[in-house]
Amino acid sequence: MRQPVISFHKIRHCQEYALCFPVKFEIIDCMRIAMLAPFEEPVPPKKYGGTELVIYNLITELVKMGHDVTLFGTGDAEVPCRLEAIFPASIRTLPPFDTDQKAREAVKWVGIGNVLRKLANEPFDIIHNHNGWRFLSVSSCVRRPIVTTLHGPMDQVYQQVVFSSSPDFAFISISDNQRVAYPTLQYVQTVYNGIDVSKFPFSEKAGGYLCLLGRFSPEKGVKEAIKIARMTGMPLKIAAKIDFVDRQFYESVKPEIDGRQIQFVGEISFEEKTDLLKNAYALLAPIQWEEPFGLNVIESMACGTPVVGTKRGSFPELIEQGKTGFLGTTAEELASFVSHIPMIKRLDCRKAVEERFTSTIMAEGYLQAYQRVLEKFGTGKNSV
Repeated sequence: MRQPVISFHKIRHCQEYALCFPVKFEIIDCMRIAMLAPFEEPVPPKKYGGTELVIYNLITELVKMGHDVTLFGTGDAEVPCRLEAIFPASIRTLPPFDTDQKAREAVKWVGIGNVLRKLANEPFDIIHNHNGWRFLSVSSCVRRPIVTTLHGPMDQVYQQVVFSSSPDFAFISISDNQRVAYPTLQYVQTVYNGIDVSKFPFSEKAGGYLCLLGRFSPEKGVKEAIKIARMTGMPLKIAAKIDFVDRQFYESVKPEIDGRQIQFVGEISFEEKTDLLKNAYALLAPIQWEEPFGLNVIESMACGTPVVGTKRGSFPELIEQGKTGFLGTTAEELASFVSHIPMIKRLDCRKAVEERFTSTIMAEGYLQAYQRVLEKFGTGKNSV
């Protein structure tokens, strides 16, 4: 059997799992990995879905490396591995889950129960949880090592109650800043999200509009982006998903969308996204929260398009000031940076992603994390 040797680009500091590895070490050949996805979107997503795209990229790389991966997700997933369908289709756009928060919450718990039943007799080496606190809250009956990637903020008390309830829980942060809200968790390491750069066409020529990509929500800085566009006089294209929890916010902003300078193009496909990004002058990301990563940032940079964003959350880890974009604290400051965009070489943006944020680098980081969890807990973690 092939015994792969993985060369890691950077060994990161760990808090609770302070293990020292050489630059090269051997990993388990053909590791059996259970990948637990959220139920809202398919893997990969048809349109919006950062977490689901990351999961797809990770699965693709792990399979290429010779590992045996099983995805526990929805039946509309299209993945190069075994699929255990928890529901026939993703739930975000299905009635009543598209408008009823309680119904959506209830069906998520039904899904977790289905996952537990399917896991009961499966001989996995490790379970990689992308389903957050819900799965962990009932995971004591799972007799396999578990590692959880934290894809969102950790500022909610209910999350912290679950996350701190067992010394056996192991976590992966997607940025170092993400740990600030809860620094005492058992972090294995930070693994940045990665993309398949080959799927993002590079453009040396800047377009004539600004764009915003993500959710149509207050924390994503939609109002601030419109303000920046007004101050600079540049057109703004907003490509965003509107979830039912953000519908009221959308209605409050709608009068500012004139269809000329300020355009709302809706939730777009992957191909539409890359076209939007590569032809933009700059991506605006005036976030109003502690963004744990920001996949749109590296997607934009992969196309050669610089990012103008708020200096908070993970953004200082992703954007190099004056080289791949600009970071500021107010809409006025960000608007002033727009005129400096020609100083940035678009190729530098692309190279930054190729050097730090590829799917391969991400998968290597996760394999390192899996190894650390297995060495700490052994293959029989939670065994009776």
